[in-house]
Amino acid sequence: MYKILDEQGILYSEYQYANEAEYEKMVISNAEVIFGTQGIYFDIKKKIGKSKEGAAIPDGYYLDLKFHDEPVLYFVEIELSDNDVYGHIGEQVLRFAISSEMSTHRIKTILIDDINKDPIKNKKINDFLDASSKYNNVNELLDRLIFDNEVAVIIVINETSEQLTRVLSKIKISADIIETQSFIANDKVLHRFTPFQDDVLEAALPSTDLDELDTIVVPAQEEGFKETFIGQKCWYSIRISASMISKIKYIAAYQVAPISAITHVAEVEWIEKYKNTAKYILYFKNDAKQIKKVSLLGQTKTKAPQSPRYTTYAKLLEANTLEDLWA
Repeated sequence: MYKILDEQGILYSEYQYANEAEYEKMVISNAEVIFGTQGIYFDIKKKIGKSKEGAAIPDGYYLDLKFHDEPVLYFVEIELSDNDVYGHIGEQVLRFAISSEMSTHRIKTILIDDINKDPIKNKKINDFLDASSKYNNVNELLDRLIFDNEVAVIIVINETSEQLTRVLSKIKISADIIETQSFIANDKVLHRFTPFQDDVLEAALPSTDLDELDTIVVPAQEEGFKETFIGQKCWYSIRISASMISKIKYIAAYQVAPISAITHVAEVEWIEKYKNTAKYILYFKNDAKQIKKVSLLGQTKTKAPQSPRYTTYAKLLEANTLEDLWA
């Protein structure tokens, strides 16, 4: 269990929410910070689906607009970790998948009505449409997201667990988990959270178009690199944001010290969930090929990748140092 110590030596302990409604109120009041400014959070609780065929009531929806070509609509489930992971959270996520296929028109109507009555949401949608050449209007945008794309889910929870990741590994739905906790001392409350898709935004150099991200860079120890990346033509147990699954076309290996450089890249053939986890395994189309080294050394203090990071294949081939990718 985390504790927080501030600069004055005051110790903050985790705040215990009285119920899910109180926790949800905190999440909604901080939605733009937790989910990000490049999207719209819909605080809507309306039944979708049929009562005897997997009906569900999402806690909300999040329309992620950071990708102009491929925005993503998420169902949002806000939970306390005390809830039954198998009987409640897992069932609810499964209900989202079933009801989303049965209630496409209702979901669109719910969202359109909310956008039309909210000037702020309306403006954000119009700004997005003006910046994107792919969608002519909000109807066309939602038709694409609801009728053509598979459902995705964001689970906001105060503490994730192995049980939760195991449940999600058994469900086909792409899911992102945002862990959000609160801490209190002397009636002052602080919030600790994992920003939604922070790993994607880290790739957002001024010159990087997020729509062009197509390459995942993974850190690799020497033994794993030789045995798995080169020998087995795959790489596994990778945490990948749901919106990136369909975008990844290449995987590159950053070999840790003493090499300290990206040295090889492979084209990805397919991606699937890895065993009983919410992580993924990537299978290569062909042998990984050696490229010009992209070294850690540079003029700025760009850190070596400690977890998967994203870039574009074109930038990778042009780069000399990591700061060229993630300054």
